Amino acid sequence: MEIFANSAHFAVTLSLVLFLLGAMLQKKWNFVLLNPLILSTAGTILFLLALDIPYETYEEGTGILKFFLTPATVCLAVPLYEKMDLLKKHPVALLTGSISGVILALGSIFIMSLAWGLESGMFATLLPKSITTAIAMELSGKLGGVPAVAATGVMVTGIFGYVTAVWVLKLCRITDPIARGVAIGTSCHVIGTSRALEIGETEGAMSSLSLTVAGIVTALLAPMFMKMYGICL
Repeated sequence: MEIFANSAHFAVTLSLVLFLLGAMLQKKWNFVLLNPLILSTAGTILFLLALDIPYETYEEGTGILKFFLTPATVCLAVPLYEKMDLLKKHPVALLTGSISGVILALGSIFIMSLAWGLESGMFATLLPKSITTAIAMELSGKLGGVPAVAATGVMVTGIFGYVTAVWVLKLCRITDPIARGVAIGTSCHVIGTSRALEIGETEGAMSSLSLTVAGIVTALLAPMFMKMYGICL
């Protein structure tokens, strides 16, 4: 245990190895629950528990991974630029779907937080659950929330969307690829987009556009919801 705990590269190596292992298993068996993020998260928890390594030790070594979250946010502009033709062809569907999805996501957290009597800090933590991790952590911190817990909410939302997206689309009888992509990207960000890419090229493209728009709209509307929540408390 001391060898791992005292290694500067322990956390990064563990994270990358488990993620790559998960990606290999998913590629081999193509089973929805074999998502690399699910497997790497579960594997990390089991590894730390088995060797009795404190989470704080692991967290200290993940600084380089956190560092790349900001450049990753900037990279979201790339799919927006590359798929500009789709944006021009379907601006109403993309913007209407993304904005309505964001309002629904923020509104549902608003109502449930009031119903459960959550303090404003926890509300700020849960508010950006449906956008990508980098934006969610930064936004949560600015609003007075806990970025680490916000990241957990984002991950749970994304994994749930990845696993259930196809079933929900079938249940709601949504067959149009544009609508499918917008729904997935708006509700379950990058992890959902990886699922949309598996469904089809158009779905993946629209999902990547939608998650970018959803992140921008959430950043604009979240402060307003925070003020409303403060008034209602």
